[in-house]
Amino acid sequence: MRVYVAGNIVVDETWSVNELPQKGASIHGMKISQDIGGKGANQAIVISRCGIDTHLIAATGNDTNGQWIREQIFSESVNLFPADPLSTHSDASIILTSSDGDNAIITTTAAADALPLDRILAHLTAATAGDILLQQGNFSPEKTRALFAWAKSRGLITVFNPSPVNQGFADLWPLVDIAVVNQLEADLLEPAGMSTLVITQGAAGAWLIDNAQRQFCPAIPVQTQDVTGAGDTFLAVMLASALLRGVRPDRLALRHASAAAAITVSRTGTLNAFPTRDELAALLATRSE
Repeated sequence: MRVYVAGNIVVDETWSVNELPQKGASIHGMKISQDIGGKGANQAIVISRCGIDTHLIAATGNDTNGQWIREQIFSESVNLFPADPLSTHSDASIILTSSDGDNAIITTTAAADALPLDRILAHLTAATAGDILLQQGNFSPEKTRALFAWAKSRGLITVFNPSPVNQGFADLWPLVDIAVVNQLEADLLEPAGMSTLVITQGAAGAWLIDNAQRQFCPAIPVQTQDVTGAGDTFLAVMLASALLRGVRPDRLALRHASAAAAITVSRTGTLNAFPTRDELAALLATRSE
């Protein structure tokens, strides 16, 4: 069983500010880290650290950022495709973190947009029924739909985390088996019809809706340093927990996910904040809720 993550990979620059800027404001800030990021890469890295065979299909550019990204990702247990750069700038994110732990993110999509559908499909040819195709909101609705339709036609399990949100994603739910959305995305896109829906609510916790049965899993209280990557950690560990036990996402999977997200938010940065392999192994070995 493999997880294929079709998405993006970026250079994350994290800046500390007292307050998130208002329109037209000029503010002081301090750069505190540079890290691998992008929702596709984040989720792929954490899934792979859980011991799942993980393939990340994400474009890098032919610039110094692209070279640095590839060097960093090759140190993880993630299979990156395409391994060679595209003739474009690598994608990047500017993350502003405020003193109260909130954040705002600006992300480019030039490299993700430059990766054509046929090339993505070429890297999916080894996928078999029962494998996972996980997508985020980094591709256009048209490209996202085409990939999910291809996956469904071949018996893959489709997982969707539609962030950044696009109103065009609202038509894709019939192609999705498992959806993970925050409350804003749920309100905008009105997900319905898939077998499993998870609605995250930040520091409060998350709802699991499985065939119309609803369960709430509260978050684990922790001193928050930086919320960047917390949602990606949550999704990745929830999915890995269920896959390793051969079940659909359940309350225990959400409990594992909450514990992993608590580790992430207690640290600063993106890749550097994610739980390690040893931390995830210990966490996933816990069977009590």
